[in-house]
Amino acid sequence: MEILLSPQAWLAALTIFCLRIGDMSMDTIRVLFVVRGRKGLAWMLGFIEAIIYLVAISTVLTHLDNPLNIVGYAAGFATGNVIGMLVDDRMAIGHLQYTIISSNLGNCIAEKLRESGFGVTEISGRGRDGTVAMLHCGVMRKDRERVEAVVREADPEAFVSAEEMRPLRRGFWRA
Repeated sequence: MEILLSPQAWLAALTIFCLRIGDMSMDTIRVLFVVRGRKGLAWMLGFIEAIIYLVAISTVLTHLDNPLNIVGYAAGFATGNVIGMLVDDRMAIGHLQYTIISSNLGNCIAEKLRESGFGVTEISGRGRDGTVAMLHCGVMRKDRERVEAVVREADPEAFVSAEEMRPLRRGFWRA
């Protein structure tokens, strides 16, 4: 019980916590870079992440008499995942493919998106209640909020989905 009260025990646990936040944040971002095909960045983050991980885990394993180290390790792991996701949202690297389905206002949505500088492909389709317009719009992730605002303004009832994509070649991309 004495060990839990010592400042050194708390400092060690805090250090492990911070190390795990760092390496798990990098891990989350590294995985996203792998998915997006960014080899160089994924390699660099993986290298740094491995070093930090080894320091953190070896500190925990050589000081198992301090249960705070285990708590710091677990808390840093969980916190690092969330921070990595927040960093990824802020960086907004990559592309999204929007699929927008509108019962009545597909042409209006397409025109508003084009006026805003986005490329749109229109496809006619049939939904449960009849004919619908299905729009495909590839955008940079940083433009996500603008696209969603344009669609919401043009047709608040439109069904909108977005998924990550890796463009292969050609087509219209907003400059």
